[in-house]
Amino acid sequence: MSRTPSAKDEARRLAEYRWLSFDVVGTLIDFERGILDCLQEIARTEGVALSDEHALARFAAAEDEQQRLTPELPFTQMLVPIYQRLAGEVGLPATEEYAAALRDSIRRWPAFPDAPAALARLGQHYRLVALTNADNWALAQLAVTLGDPFDDTVTAEDVGVNKPDPQVFTYCADRQRVQGYGRQDWLHVAQSQYHDLTTASWLGVATCWIERRAGQDGFGATPAPQQVVTPDHRFTSLAELADAVEQV
Repeated sequence: MSRTPSAKDEARRLAEYRWLSFDVVGTLIDFERGILDCLQEIARTEGVALSDEHALARFAAAEDEQQRLTPELPFTQMLVPIYQRLAGEVGLPATEEYAAALRDSIRRWPAFPDAPAALARLGQHYRLVALTNADNWALAQLAVTLGDPFDDTVTAEDVGVNKPDPQVFTYCADRQRVQGYGRQDWLHVAQSQYHDLTTASWLGVATCWIERRAGQDGFGATPAPQQVVTPDHRFTSLAELADAVEQV
């Protein structure tokens, strides 16, 4: 009969890794809050009543479509056509000015409250690598928001394609290997089943699901995955992961 792993068991498993890669937008940065703050500001300017859940659902659908059309574009650069696609569906003007405002708002997107401190704690145990669909400009803004925790960074701009494309993970693995960090030492930490966990699991990379929307319906501003994979580790916050690591 199987048993639920104890905190000590979990900590021992986590101690086997030497480096962690992180999805940034959605796992460390509260992009839903950032998107809504921008869209609601536009809605107030235009005198439009905007439902948060409807706006997030239409954003997810627009991103899903844009991913298929331009998989080579970093997420940051997709924000302009994403806005133009969703605007009419939520009653906002599809102007270039407002589309640019959504893209530029990324510098104000907040970190999840637990993320900066948890990253600092995890950095005492592991090499930390950002693995993001953002471009280099956006990641520079977001890293400052998070307290500049990363030992290395890999962006969609570096790779030339977005997650969930496997090339992103392969590029990251190759880059870390030259620094002496192998695939067997790797844990990928992410919120998005669509962008991250499905591909990482398919490639045989150990995964940790930070389930930021635990207890909420749907996938919010993230496109729905074709399937929900079972991760190797699962927590509802990054602080819980840091707590588990420190149980050794």
